[in-house]
Amino acid sequence: MGQGPSPVRYTEARRYEVRQEIVLPGTVESRVTSVVASELGGLVMELSAREGDTLKKGEPLARLRTLPLEIRRQVAEAQLKEAEAQLKLAELNLERARELLEARVISRQDYDDRYYTFNARLGRVEQLRAEIEGIKLDIERSTIRAPFDGVVYRERTEVGEWVGEGDPVVEMVAMDELEVRIEVPERYYRLLSKGTRARVSFESLPGVEVSGRINALIPRADPQARTFPAKVRISSRGGRIGVGMLAQVSLAAGERYQATVVPKDAVIRRGEREFVYLMNGDNTVSLVPVETGAAVGDWVAVDGEIREGQRVVTRGNERLRPGQLVAGQPQEYRLP
Repeated sequence: MGQGPSPVRYTEARRYEVRQEIVLPGTVESRVTSVVASELGGLVMELSAREGDTLKKGEPLARLRTLPLEIRRQVAEAQLKEAEAQLKLAELNLERARELLEARVISRQDYDDRYYTFNARLGRVEQLRAEIEGIKLDIERSTIRAPFDGVVYRERTEVGEWVGEGDPVVEMVAMDELEVRIEVPERYYRLLSKGTRARVSFESLPGVEVSGRINALIPRADPQARTFPAKVRISSRGGRIGVGMLAQVSLAAGERYQATVVPKDAVIRRGEREFVYLMNGDNTVSLVPVETGAAVGDWVAVDGEIREGQRVVTRGNERLRPGQLVAGQPQEYRLP
């Protein structure tokens, strides 16, 4: 009993206006890279974040010893209680001196002495209150916190080490704000601008493709290579994309032109070559080599022996052989 026709889905090739596409290699970078430093000098008691840890803004990275600060605060608080008692006494003495001055019992000089004593006590209380607030702030700053959402990629200290004011603790990168740095050849520079759309794929993540836009186009060429640096802003795709990954950036540039387009699902890759299966009038299939060009949503421009209106296989094409009999059902793809 002979084998029946293979079930497939197909879509008709179309003519569509596309733009020239430039493909350039690039490297993933983080828009925000920071060496997080300590605001205080102190002994590291705890390193809360290790290399590879993901943190939210404000989460602790490290903690310094706070015992000397706690002792200073206790001493200052005790001094404050004493100063507040002295201030209360000076306030009572001043009020009594005001009554005695009005009754002409004491001289103006005696009153002024008590007035200046009261102000000195008040100043001392305010000084100690400010000192205590400063110590509390230092205690809070003894916990070094993440300045943004990101990943620790290098530790710069360890538990038991002394860090000085401004010394590095860890290095962090923000993973939600990634860019791909590319070098644009001089001949393409005029075709691009800030905001140009891009598609980005990655050598180490087969099948992963993200969209982006040129975020920066630097108008200063490398004197040797004659290329202009550009940065394409992308999303991190849930942390799958890592800083330093190699990328391929496809940019739409130049004049628009009419091209034959087929759904991306119709293109089969075998090694370095690309093919499309066409459905013939007798419901057999032919394997046609193509070269892909600019992408248009779920469609891609192809250069090869394919004409508008011909049926291209979009599902079930991986298992086909040239000349094989198929039973096709149409499949719709929306063009932008």
